[in-house]
Amino acid sequence: MLADVFAAAHEIGPVIIADSRGQGLAVEAALSDVRETPVLVVNADLPAVTPRDLLALLGSIPPGGISVAAARDGTTNALGLAVPGLFESLYGPGSAERFLALAPSRLVEIPNLTEDVDTVDDLERLELRLGANTRAAVESLRSGAR
Repeated sequence: MLADVFAAAHEIGPVIIADSRGQGLAVEAALSDVRETPVLVVNADLPAVTPRDLLALLGSIPPGGISVAAARDGTTNALGLAVPGLFESLYGPGSAERFLALAPSRLVEIPNLTEDVDTVDDLERLELRLGANTRAAVESLRSGAR
């Protein structure tokens, strides 16, 4: 699956945004040149996410609004934006509620977008839903810890 993502990104010309000022400002910088709509903003710590999950997020965006996939701790794992200009730098504790207050919004319950990885325990909890490469990485972590 990762190879498919890389291939698709390569076709449209990936852009790397290196912004040490934080996640919100990096997303703002990335969105500043985006003209196509709608737009998805998806955190990288979601190893079980599938194309179907992203399509569900895309389809959940209300007209002129935002769909929000919240993490279990109330932070934000993914956003679906009807237009890039709806984004504001609101990341951090409780950010999901702040994003939901920006515009017509919808909180989405998509398990693979809700369950992020902040610890090795999180990764192990998701293991059955992971792709082969990520499962191999988990096994490597286990082997190194012994």
